[in-house]
Amino acid sequence: MTTTGTTPWDDNGQLEVLTFDVGDECLAIEAVSIREILDLLPETPVPGAPDLVASVVNFRGKIIPIADLRVAFGMPRNPGEEANSDHRIVVIETEIGGEPLQIGLRSDKVHEVTILDKTHSSEPPVLGMRWKREFARELVRQPGSVIVIPDLPTIFTSLAEAA
Repeated sequence: MTTTGTTPWDDNGQLEVLTFDVGDECLAIEAVSIREILDLLPETPVPGAPDLVASVVNFRGKIIPIADLRVAFGMPRNPGEEANSDHRIVVIETEIGGEPLQIGLRSDKVHEVTILDKTHSSEPPVLGMRWKREFARELVRQPGSVIVIPDLPTIFTSLAEAA
């Protein structure tokens, strides 16, 4: 389960993650937090809900809120964009206010489960970030790119506190 603040590197300084794209960014979520990877399902908009979690899906009789991390990271959304075969919903389990919660993360493309190495990671810089610094837990350098490990509990807790 995802927890606030620190990245749970193992004793060897490694972390197993699922990588996926949201917009032009590659994000990584701890593999132990992943519950399902779903094809897109019909979404039901929730009137008055914040833009970050503006809809829900019914999956196997369970209502799962769908989060669009583009909103948290201030990325442009393309409302007219057609869904394609790469789009998925990554269902994670996280903890908000001490309670476990399953949330679906809308992704543009799911890549793979991989191992990240702590020696290639760093905290987000104080300056030069285009997002709220507290929403990114760590940045991990990869050949030709950087993977962002978002701090999902902080993102969703800020949403709950704003309500």
